[in-house]
Amino acid sequence: MKKIVVLTGAGISAESGLQTFRDSDGLWEGYNIEDVATPEAWQRDPVLVQNFYNMRRKAVLEAKPNAAHIALAKLEQQYDVTIITQNIDDLHERGGSTHVVHLHGVITRSQSSLNPNLTYPIEGWELKMGELCELGSQLRAHVVWFGEAVPMIEEAARICSQADIFILVGTSLNVYPAAGLIHYVPNDVPKFIIDPKIPPITASNFTRIEARATEGVVLLVNELVSERMSEY
Repeated sequence: MKKIVVLTGAGISAESGLQTFRDSDGLWEGYNIEDVATPEAWQRDPVLVQNFYNMRRKAVLEAKPNAAHIALAKLEQQYDVTIITQNIDDLHERGGSTHVVHLHGVITRSQSSLNPNLTYPIEGWELKMGELCELGSQLRAHVVWFGEAVPMIEEAARICSQADIFILVGTSLNVYPAAGLIHYVPNDVPKFIIDPKIPPITASNFTRIEARATEGVVLLVNELVSERMSEY
């Protein structure tokens, strides 16, 4: 079975009503990134950071998967599909995808402040100060902050190197190391990029689909499924 690897960014979640990570004004939901998405911010004001992610988690839980999430799940009927996402929401899973790699963590889980490998599910949307991990440290959102290692990046690079088809959806290719994953994809495999505003891309052989995720992904998925059906 052919292996499809899909790398998704904020653009796919934006169509479910979730704010993109960094708007044109450099803010995220009205906050400076440095005040809510760095280890230093957590040290300086953990209550502010915890409340910020509680609000983001509430928004994620209220959001619903859109047509692009659902279409990507449909690909699993004909292909071996792995989704690598930069997004911290769980909309791919709720859309039906069964193999999702979260590069930057997932906001519906918590993690130990001492050991990022200790993660736990969160009941509801609120993670309270005073909730501790098994080591006795405060639980925080299971999200990779600026200045922290991206633990899944090597696994993601390995997956990209095995792709038979590669699809890039809704990412500006500005956030590293995630943006560098395109260079691990073999040169000779078909590659597609879907975005209403295609970012400059140095890798070769990309078919450009200039459309929103809910339009472009659905179109491409239907083509790929039809292609497989015609082979039978």
